[in-house]
Amino acid sequence: MGPFAVHIFVCTTGGTCPHQGSVAVHSYLKEAVAKAGLKGRVRVNHSGCLDQCGHGPNLVIYPEDVWYSHVTREEAEIIFNEHILGGRPVERLRFRSPNPGGHKLARSRDGKPTEPCSLCRGGNATTYAYVGAGNPGREE
Repeated sequence: MGPFAVHIFVCTTGGTCPHQGSVAVHSYLKEAVAKAGLKGRVRVNHSGCLDQCGHGPNLVIYPEDVWYSHVTREEAEIIFNEHILGGRPVERLRFRSPNPGGHKLARSRDGKPTEPCSLCRGGNATTYAYVGAGNPGREE
């Protein structure tokens, strides 16, 4: 086992996640770990781009290699309670790519997605900060 039993990486510096609420997700998880007395066992880090731009906020939990996409602050609480505390990944929030590698949505010059996500949550994921027609996303 490595130095931490659980390591959570939240994309906060990539091309789209900062526009999609990733800082609030990271902050919540850091606070939740501290309040639960899990510092030293569970580590929450900022990550660079996870190469899934537009599907954010994105986070990945190791050692299980469980990826989550389109995570809201409220869903971060569900992930913390069910996955981190309960040991059960939250299946409905998981990011499941059809093949390895990057799965970036088209985006504007300022990093906001210009196409909705059709890959995540059965094609029903809200693409946050989306700047196109249909599937309007929440502006963060």
